[in-house]
Amino acid sequence: MYSRIKVPGKTPLAGLVLAGALLVSAGAALALPPEHEIQRLMLAVEESVQEDQWGQAAEYLNRLQRIEGEKPAEYLYYRGQVMARSQHYNEALSALENYVAGTGADGEHYREALKLITRIEKERSSQSGGSDQSSDEPVAEIAPAGAAASEGQGASAGVANTGALVSRLNRLFDQAGWRRDARLIREGSSPDILYRVSASNGELSFRESRREDGRRQLSTLTLPVYGISPMIEWECENATESCWIYDPRDNSRFLRLGNDRDKASQLASTLGQLIRQLQRPSGGN
Repeated sequence: MYSRIKVPGKTPLAGLVLAGALLVSAGAALALPPEHEIQRLMLAVEESVQEDQWGQAAEYLNRLQRIEGEKPAEYLYYRGQVMARSQHYNEALSALENYVAGTGADGEHYREALKLITRIEKERSSQSGGSDQSSDEPVAEIAPAGAAASEGQGASAGVANTGALVSRLNRLFDQAGWRRDARLIREGSSPDILYRVSASNGELSFRESRREDGRRQLSTLTLPVYGISPMIEWECENATESCWIYDPRDNSRFLRLGNDRDKASQLASTLGQLIRQLQRPSGGN
């Protein structure tokens, strides 16, 4: 590649040095601060979607996922679009529902997100013969936070919704435990990592039960709900046979689950609903 560079009056070595300098300069230009890199990639995602370049849009979204820093709400909208395109319907719904809940009717893509949610539900129902096979419990059991209780129901409705969300989370955790060897999943087997969640005084407590050297070790992870985003992110990776729920405080890995995308999506969505419920004045227990 370098041999093609011709610099009048310079030796070939000078051409090599110049080419190297150009490459270093180009690399330096790409080392943007996180907040600007997030905006650059968001523009790239938007342009890719407009041009129907869905694979390219997915790649930009994956790069955004790996960047620490607050992402604009539109990130969830485009994530929902791309996941719907690839027929990861539960993941798409999770992203779109979080977008709608986070932005409300003022969101730039509010109407489009609602329409897409409806289309996804129809498509998913048609593929599963009218029911969602990825979940063993009714989808409508938990209403989105903010819509489940009317203004006249008061604090008792908030307590009931909190309890229902905690119960749903624990059922999902029972189904989504992580195992070192996923091939050993069988009826009655116990995961190597399992969580139970409880809520009190504006804080979520996750009791972690971890098997180490044949023995169980218990620890507790806490998550204060005030001042954090209810838009919970997650990711699955085949290399470690794991899915991860990310900590909304710093976007670090928080809870390790089995490699089941549907369960991880449902957990992230339900956890976001619980956080929104607890952040409401009448949402605590």
